[in-house]
Amino acid sequence: MEDSYYNPKDLKKFGDITEFQENLGKKFFDYYGEVFEEGALTKREKALIALAVSHTVQCPYCIDAYTTESLENGVSEEQMMEAVHVAAAIRGGSSLVHGVQMMNKVKDLSM
Repeated sequence: MEDSYYNPKDLKKFGDITEFQENLGKKFFDYYGEVFEEGALTKREKALIALAVSHTVQCPYCIDAYTTESLENGVSEEQMMEAVHVAAAIRGGSSLVHGVQMMNKVKDLSM
């Protein structure tokens, strides 16, 4: 395996983040666990949302985890890739819409 900053084995250590701050770590995991319980959204829908967000925040650990979670919840490869494209479109659109700030500044400076 090629050396990488991200070690896939570290994903299994996620629970260890409580080691240096047990109280806050426990609060996070309680919240995290509750968020992914069945609610107004199914576990399948939440896994797919998490997969898309994982790509937006570019977290390789999250991408690994939510690819697996999506597959385990019956999400197809095509649906996963479509979710990634939705994330890419939102991310690209967000960059472009901020161009309005540049346009406003140019207009202010040109007056």
